[in-house]
Amino acid sequence: MTANPQLNRSGELTHLLSIEGLPAPILWQILDTARSFVNVGEREVKKVPLLRGKSVFNLFFEASTRTRTTFEIAAKRLSADVINLNIATSSQNKGERLLDTVDNLAAMNADMFVVRHAQSGAAHFIANHVAPNIHVINAGDGRHEHPTQGLLDVFTIRHYKHDFSSLRVAIVGDVLHSRVARSQIHALSILGCPEIRAIGPSTLLPRDIGALGVHVYHDMHAGLKDVDVVTMLRLQNERMQGPLLPSPQEFFKNYGLTPEKLAVARPDAIVLHPGPMNRGIEIDSSVADGKQSVILPQVTFGIAVRMAVMSIVAGN
Repeated sequence: MTANPQLNRSGELTHLLSIEGLPAPILWQILDTARSFVNVGEREVKKVPLLRGKSVFNLFFEASTRTRTTFEIAAKRLSADVINLNIATSSQNKGERLLDTVDNLAAMNADMFVVRHAQSGAAHFIANHVAPNIHVINAGDGRHEHPTQGLLDVFTIRHYKHDFSSLRVAIVGDVLHSRVARSQIHALSILGCPEIRAIGPSTLLPRDIGALGVHVYHDMHAGLKDVDVVTMLRLQNERMQGPLLPSPQEFFKNYGLTPEKLAVARPDAIVLHPGPMNRGIEIDSSVADGKQSVILPQVTFGIAVRMAVMSIVAGN
């Protein structure tokens, strides 16, 4: 039995639960497969038959329009039947156990569950429970990880920068509450990025982030100097317990990405943001809409990356 619950006995990806611990060849397989799907959205018929006859259940115990929509589009482009369930307003509110919910849906001949949940580890918990023929993809769990977002971020970086081996990447803002940041850090490390920086106030950076090989900066100008990639993160006020910042305005003054701050990065640096954006809090509109922004291409690439993940796990 393999030690990694995401891999089968042959070392192939059968669930996507986290980036941490995945071998580099799996990440390259996902990125290369996604590249082949990018142009599907530009065709007159935006479909390929790889998941024809399969049923994909989007189980969103936590709201997320963008992630759910891109998973739905990705599954439909693979010709799957898609069932969207907003569990947050249904059976769970009536007191049903998580596994009872999953068992009932599995009895409807589900082939794949895309799971978003406020509790860290929920996707792992479900993957350990379902039958071997059902695949589970983590669409974000608590503060843990958001693996497909991390993958679409590194896909975007690869698209524009081609190679990870000499990049400096800065991740700015509320790293403490960001599952996206964790997934991106793990993915970049596995793919050979030599320098990853985390920039933010001490109240919004995990105490143990240095253990991941990340360089910590509390000064925006110092942290952005000569970087190739800037990932801005949303302030996740809904996850904060107690006041961690003086005010949003103070945060923007010190850590909001403005043209002046971006100017200390490399001239060809790209700007990413996983969304949703808070303009005027973590990013200035002139940057979000500027020539160095690749925020909208991220969304487009996200569909291709999620197509890749679903097609790979369904084939193993």
